[in-house]
Order: sequence, then C-alpha cells, then structure tokens
Amino acid sequence: MRRAVCPGSYDPVTNGHLDIIERAARQFDEVTIAVLINKSKKTLFSVEERLEMLREVTAGYPNVRIDSWHGLLVDYCKTNGIGAIVKGLRAVSDFDYELQMAQMNQRLSGVETLFMSTNPVYSFLASSLVKEVATYGGDVSELLPPTIEQRMRERLAELS
Repeated sequence: MRRAVCPGSYDPVTNGHLDIIERAARQFDEVTIAVLINKSKKTLFSVEERLEMLREVTAGYPNVRIDSWHGLLVDYCKTNGIGAIVKGLRAVSDFDYELQMAQMNQRLSGVETLFMSTNPVYSFLASSLVKEVATYGGDVSELLPPTIEQRMRERLAELS
C-alpha cells in the first residue's frame, strides 16, 4: 500500500490545503493529514478543533485519514509505515525552506518528500493571511470551505 502524509498546522484549513489533499488522494492508496502540534505557535483553533474541521471537509475522501503528531515528522512516518511526505509549494520562497526540510528528512529516515505545485488560484493563500484579512472584516469566502469560514468568523467574534 502506498501511503503519504500531508503535514501542517491547518489553522484553519483552506481551499489551497484541500486542493493538495485531493490531488494527493488521487496518487496514493492512503493519505494521512497530520496536524503537527507546535506548542510555541499561537493558533486560533485547538488541535482537537482542527482535527474535527479536517474530518468534516475531507469526509468525501475514503482514503484520507486525520491524525495529529508532536515530534519529528519522520518519526511519525516510521511509526505509521508512511513512505512519502507531500507538500504544496506556492512560490520559490516555499521551495527554499521545504527543500532543506526534505533533504534533512531523507537523511534522517529515507522518507521521500514530493512537492506539488499549488493551483495558481491559491498561490498567494496562507492560513495566517486569511486570519488577518478576516480579523479586519475582509471577505475570505472564496478561500475557505463555507463551514470553516463560519467557524472562523464565530471564533474571531468571541475574541473581539
């Protein structure tokens, strides 16, 4: 069985994330979306909320599973029999950082990283940018699944 992981913080999951997830799901027998836990990173949603949102928006993909992990991604891959990491690249700046990570991961474990170019429609899209725009009342409805946008608006209203 060909298994891959799509790691990230997914705070919140965007249409750009979903594009990569959908495309990876067509290439692999099983794709795990791993919410990586970084306690030093300030997030809008808890890990449990992000897992729940991901389960909701990927429910139509029978070969996609949702999980979380704290630690080295390659250890997660080893523990779960995953041979590939799938990452979306938006720009050259993403490549510079992701190439170093890919080479380190390959050196540590032999796990390969496969890069997918982001759909040009989402090439500018980042969760942090979406949160910032939404905080100031900007329209992000075309950037997020509708249920995720609603949850984000509710959370932002709670915080203001």
